[in-house]
Amino acid sequence: MAANKNVSILVVDDEQLIRTALRDVLSSQGYDVAMAGSARAGLEALAGKGFELLLSDINMPGEDGVWLLGEVKERYPDMAVVMLTGVDDVKTAVGCLRKGASDYIKKPFRMDEVLGAVMNALDKRRLVLENRAYQRSLESMVRQRTKQLDQALEDLEFSYMATLEALIAALDAREHETQNHSRRVQLYTVGIARAYGISEERLGDVARGSLLHDIGKIGVSDNILLKPAKLTAEEWVDMRRHPEIGFEILRGIPYFENATRIVRYHHEKWDGTGYPFGIGGNDIPVEARLFAVADTFDAMTSDRVYRRAQPPANAVEELLRFSGTQFDPAVVTCFVDNLDRIVRDVSPHLVTEPAPTLV
Repeated sequence: MAANKNVSILVVDDEQLIRTALRDVLSSQGYDVAMAGSARAGLEALAGKGFELLLSDINMPGEDGVWLLGEVKERYPDMAVVMLTGVDDVKTAVGCLRKGASDYIKKPFRMDEVLGAVMNALDKRRLVLENRAYQRSLESMVRQRTKQLDQALEDLEFSYMATLEALIAALDAREHETQNHSRRVQLYTVGIARAYGISEERLGDVARGSLLHDIGKIGVSDNILLKPAKLTAEEWVDMRRHPEIGFEILRGIPYFENATRIVRYHHEKWDGTGYPFGIGGNDIPVEARLFAVADTFDAMTSDRVYRRAQPPANAVEELLRFSGTQFDPAVVTCFVDNLDRIVRDVSPHLVTEPAPTLV
């Protein structure tokens, strides 16, 4: 609780009962909590004190929470924001995430769900700020070694990846992934792509897409994403939206235009039984077909909470068994033929090197 003592949170909701309940629960965890009953009152409160996090309802009389989110991100870009909504509307949720919200919670909510979202949002904020501080410490070195590059473009692209790598790290932690799942899959995918003959110019897009493949899961409720039991049919519908949510988050950002080929299509299968579109064969972008093999190999050869890692030979057997149904046969053959080299090239990076800046 002591760690939360100096963390200030503003709760904005037009219903006094909800405001008070949220204040009491957050205060009990050591947070310094203030309240406002409308979006404009909330904006006025923010001007008077430095808050780390805003917890705001979306639907309120007058200016709504989406308006407040836009104002906050324009005036206080480093503030974490968690939105509350009584409407199950994916487009609204994605809109809030694209405007800079860290998370959203559907009403009625449980207080442990709110506390979890608050902690995750503050962790994301901390990671972004740490990345920014690290970026600034390198600025002088970058200027010396990249004089021929357009520095403005370099900074913009670095900011994109610094922020999204922080979100991916938080997402892996949210799903209790160990040993940097997204980073490992990125390296395996690039290794397969290089062996498959993908040009060096396109490998950057492959690296970005594989790292960000599950970015859309930040739009999936924790109740579904972390459910210990099997998902219901209705919950699977929500889960299968995450490729499209990820695409919507990255759409319109030129730097990630080609990376979305993996984000949007990484759950499609060679025989057309995948999702979200049910396309198959060469209609699936080659980047997504490469990723599917890398993802399965990493999943089988990594420790999970429910089983130990399996030997690479078992993973290869699985890939061969589903070659032509789940996986592109040509990609599987390429991977198996080059397995020793790919694993040898990837292993040193996993042990000794930090994640690269994908510019």
